[in-house]
Order: sequence, then structure tokens, then C-alpha cells
Amino acid sequence: MLKLGVPSKGRLMEKTFDWFGARGISLRKSGSDREYAAAVDGFEGLELVLLSAGEIPRELASGNIHLGVTGSDLVREKLANWDSRVAELAPMGFGGADLIVAVPQAWVDVNTLDDLDATAAAFRQKHGFRLRIATKYHRLVREFLREQGVADYQIVDSQGATEGTVKNETAEAIADITSTGETLRANGLKILDDGLIHASQATLFRGRRNDWTDEQRKKLKALQLVLGI
Repeated sequence: MLKLGVPSKGRLMEKTFDWFGARGISLRKSGSDREYAAAVDGFEGLELVLLSAGEIPRELASGNIHLGVTGSDLVREKLANWDSRVAELAPMGFGGADLIVAVPQAWVDVNTLDDLDATAAAFRQKHGFRLRIATKYHRLVREFLREQGVADYQIVDSQGATEGTVKNETAEAIADITSTGETLRANGLKILDDGLIHASQATLFRGRRNDWTDEQRKKLKALQLVLGI
């Protein structure tokens, strides 16, 4: 039996059901909206497990599920050395959003990461503490800024309306997911020209643990043939 983890609610769940349905495999909830029971039709040996999108990366890496659908940003954020622990089987073409670095529009001379680095150094000299970047993507942001040579900053955790932290004066810049940029503009923010950290989309992943049985490996190959991946 292969266990497939799918987001338990919202558009990600609906779009995932549609994606599999278009390939001849029916995924559905088998109870009320408040229940997490699920069923699969059209492929023997596949069990559907409904989880939050944020849980799926760790459940994959731990081996509690064999396959999972979640955002590529969440896998990269939640799993250190993610590509040694899970493998991408197929980008699914929905759930697209960009993880970006944004600064106030009023910073007319700050348009690139080099500009941000210089501003961060000047900010610390003037204020006596590091420039604050609000985000919930700590790992991805730190890795990206380290690679780009930006050092004089501190991460401020934001699990809510990150775009509002600059207006609320709890951060000077942000790193967040955006689809259209409208919310950023409404909050007086602009994306740095080279501030794209990751272009995310819903992706079908498989775990890389080596405790799969021969039968599970055969099932995966058969499933890939059905899905055309």
C-alpha cells in the first residue's frame, strides 16, 4: 500500500483532486467537511491521507507517507537538505506563488540586494540594531541572503499579515509569498529587482527513505505510468 498525503482543505485540495481526476484517479473525502476520512477510486493500493500542507514535508521525510502534494516552498523551508530526503515527481501547474524580498516604496534608492546590503549596514550604524526582515520562511530567507552576500539584518518571525509589519513598524523589510503583488503595493512595498527567492507551485513528491518494499516500488512505477510522469 502506498500512502498519498494531500492538503485537507481549500483550493490546494480541490485542485489536487482535479489533477488526479484528469488522469483517471478519483480522490475524494468520504465523510463530512469536518472529517478527514478519504477514498481513492481508479488505482488499487493507493491510500489517501488528508493533512495540512505544512505537515506533508515532515511526514514524507519521516516515512509516514510515501507520496505527498504540497508547495515546493514548504518542502524547502521545512526540510534541511530537502533534496536528499524527498524527490520531486511532478510539478502540478497550480498553487503558484513567488517567495520574494520586498522593501518600502519610499526607499527610492533601494532596488537590488546590493542596495539592501548597503542600507542594512547604514541602518545598523544609525540605529544600533540590525535591519529587521519579517518572514515565516526563516531557512529559505537566510540561505538566500547568505548566498547573495547580505549579512547585516535580523529575522523577525511573522506568521500572520507579514505585509503589514512595515507599516506597523515591527520590521523594515519583508520576505513573503505573493501571487499578484497587489497586497504588497497596497501596503507601500515593492519587490527588489533581484529579490525572487523561490517560484513555488504545488508539486507531487515522494519520500527517499530506503525502507520501501519491492511491492511499494512496483506500485509507484505503475502509478507513474497511469499519471504519465
